[in-house]
Amino acid sequence: MQLAEKQNIKEVESLLKNTSAKIAPLWSLENFVAVNPYLGMANRPFGEVMQQLKITADAEPTLPISFYLKALEEGRISKEDIAYALNKHNKGINADQFLAQLFEQIDDKALKVKTVGDLASNLNGKDWKRFMIDRISHWAAAYFDQNQAAWKTAKKQDSLYAAWKKEAEVDYSTELMGLSGFRNMAKTLPENSLEAARTILEKLKVPENALELYLQRLAMTMSGWAGFCARIDFEANLAGNKESRATSEFITILLSWEYCLLELLKSDELKSEWSVNKSIIATYNAVESADKQVLNQLVLQDAFDRTNQRLIIDKIAKNDKSTIEAKTPRAQAIFCIDVRSELYRRNLEALDSDIATMGFAGFFAFPVKYTQMGHEHGSNNCPVLLNTSHTIKETTGDTQVDAKIIANRSLKQHVQKAWSTFKSGAVSCFSFVSPIGLSFLPKLFTNSFGLTRPVKHPDQVGLDDKTVEMKKVSLEAKKDVTGAYGIPLEERIKMAENALRAMSLTENFAKSVLIVGHGSSTVNNPHATGLDCGACGGNTGEANAKVAAAVLNDSEVRKALVNVGIEIPETTVFIACKHDTTTDEVTLFNTDLIPASHDEEISHLKKLLRMAAIAARSERGQRMNLNEGNVDQQVFARSKDWSQVRPEWGLAGCSSFIVAPRERTQGVDFGGKAFLHSYDWKKDKTFSVLELIMTAPMVVTSWINLQYYASTVDNKVFGSGNKTLHNVVGGLGVFEGFAGDLRVGLPLQSVFDGQKYQHEPQRLNVIIEAPADEMSKILEKHKSIRDLCDNEWIYLFAMNAEGKVAYKYISDLQWEVVD
Repeated sequence: MQLAEKQNIKEVESLLKNTSAKIAPLWSLENFVAVNPYLGMANRPFGEVMQQLKITADAEPTLPISFYLKALEEGRISKEDIAYALNKHNKGINADQFLAQLFEQIDDKALKVKTVGDLASNLNGKDWKRFMIDRISHWAAAYFDQNQAAWKTAKKQDSLYAAWKKEAEVDYSTELMGLSGFRNMAKTLPENSLEAARTILEKLKVPENALELYLQRLAMTMSGWAGFCARIDFEANLAGNKESRATSEFITILLSWEYCLLELLKSDELKSEWSVNKSIIATYNAVESADKQVLNQLVLQDAFDRTNQRLIIDKIAKNDKSTIEAKTPRAQAIFCIDVRSELYRRNLEALDSDIATMGFAGFFAFPVKYTQMGHEHGSNNCPVLLNTSHTIKETTGDTQVDAKIIANRSLKQHVQKAWSTFKSGAVSCFSFVSPIGLSFLPKLFTNSFGLTRPVKHPDQVGLDDKTVEMKKVSLEAKKDVTGAYGIPLEERIKMAENALRAMSLTENFAKSVLIVGHGSSTVNNPHATGLDCGACGGNTGEANAKVAAAVLNDSEVRKALVNVGIEIPETTVFIACKHDTTTDEVTLFNTDLIPASHDEEISHLKKLLRMAAIAARSERGQRMNLNEGNVDQQVFARSKDWSQVRPEWGLAGCSSFIVAPRERTQGVDFGGKAFLHSYDWKKDKTFSVLELIMTAPMVVTSWINLQYYASTVDNKVFGSGNKTLHNVVGGLGVFEGFAGDLRVGLPLQSVFDGQKYQHEPQRLNVIIEAPADEMSKILEKHKSIRDLCDNEWIYLFAMNAEGKVAYKYISDLQWEVVD
């Protein structure tokens, strides 16, 4: 008996929910987030998931075998590493035998799960699967559109499934394609999405033990729009709304198409193939049906990961910093843990040994919603795993000046909108080109030759340079028609204490403490916000740095901190800054608030920051092959070149997350590929900070690492393809070309330079200086992060009191000694 014959609504709901959980959320371009594409499957072993994705999504688990063989030839993988991986996989052969059999022909008839759409493709010379994807995508783009389209064609007030059903009932394109009766069949479908799913599963008669694989394959058919729906569910769940089921409704839409194709094509051949396909899926056994090619690839990937673990452990071991001296530096600079900061920090420290840098999550423990002047709604400036705590509004400090700025920005917005409407209007667009088109020629010329920036940065639209410098944050707790904003004093005190303890910065404060957020400078780049920050919803760290500096400079906050054992000297000033990761320029904000007593110090710091930027650009320039001419000039030109597909390398290469005092890694060249988080476990009496690091930054860095991994090993399934073919749709995401599914992940140009991979697939090595026993307690308490470690989505290491990597986590709360 088929499960579908006895299913009730609750069972169907659970089935769709489980399938939805395997789809990673996809954020819109405005708030691009680096997300682990394997997110819903991390509770299972890495290799097992890779096997299943091969049969359900035809997704590659690793790079081709040729990549690893070349690395072996170059000495970047050793036979000892391969032997280690073979032993781990219980292969029972040595490295030479394994390498020899790689060249043997594998007669592998691995299972491939297929949908009705897969089987129907090219039936009667028509690609029905492609047609289905295009029709659903066309509708979804209209339904989710964020004011890009001039004409609205979908009713957003209806639920996802209900809106699609209304569209399908009047969509003549299906009939024109030859799918006669589609509109009438859509009308016969139940109005309730769960009831529709139950009815369709009954009709399709998928065996119970084949349902999981079939539904995963179906959802992966359009993983882009399914992921966009998963993001809606993710955010609703974070806000406490457990009832959101946008992804389930989207899967029901796919099921509806499956049913219509099977019934309306009236093909005995199709029905026969569908029946055979169901039987094959039902016989799947994870061990017996394993793809031998995939197993070989997984062995080589394990060997490659081990090679890189040895390299980073050796780098740390050679940095002899067994003792840590507590001294007050001339200045301190707190950077985001972002891998691009590592390179800049190293160059800054090399210029002046009295400059101490630290690493901390780039929202600086101030998860705020930030509302710019002239904007109705704020942006959530914090990792997407967190909810915001307070709304902060931007101000110049002068209400009359604020009013003028708001009026000016509002006017510019209205004029811009009217101008855009005129340019794209159905009639006016024709008259626009001839009389007005030539006026754009000078700007086109200067933009094309890099003499001007094609568009102003969104945060600076309607503002002159003087006004930009005047922008500050308002901390005073107030209310207006939009609601409460600001931070009450009591909460400022608590947030300040939490931030300083989390940074392990509770003593030895320097005279100047820079809080350095980061952002980027690019144009004509749909994925620009992904370069701003891969974790904080695509927002820069500017707002958080300003809020943190304002709170920590607050005299009332400082007085209260003394009562909890944190005494900040009166001479210490916190200064908000932003590191532009594309140009490596560091900007200091609100310098008018810095006391005159710091003038000489600030002048010295600015000089050092400029010199560090030059050194960092030179180093980055080598990676971007800018070996000839003026490297500085070329780097700046890339930041405003609207034809540049690689303005910077972003987080490509990220492979390690090191949590320890900076002295342990100071002077070590990680090549801009390591996340560096400052932490002193001796100051963390209850290990609450360690728990916070392992449950937040460690998870975020794993998301980033695995997004880059997946976009590299299979850009077709988990990436967004060729950047030069991208078309922005609905202000949400991109198509590769004019149609198809919404693309996920990173463009190919973000990981590959045309000759070699700038991001090589490596699972994240997390190295923490803390007692292994305490880490085990945290893993035992939090199943989700234990899953990441037990199932080898990341590798966890413990550093000892001498600053050496001493232990490796091997699952089940067990550790082994690192040789």
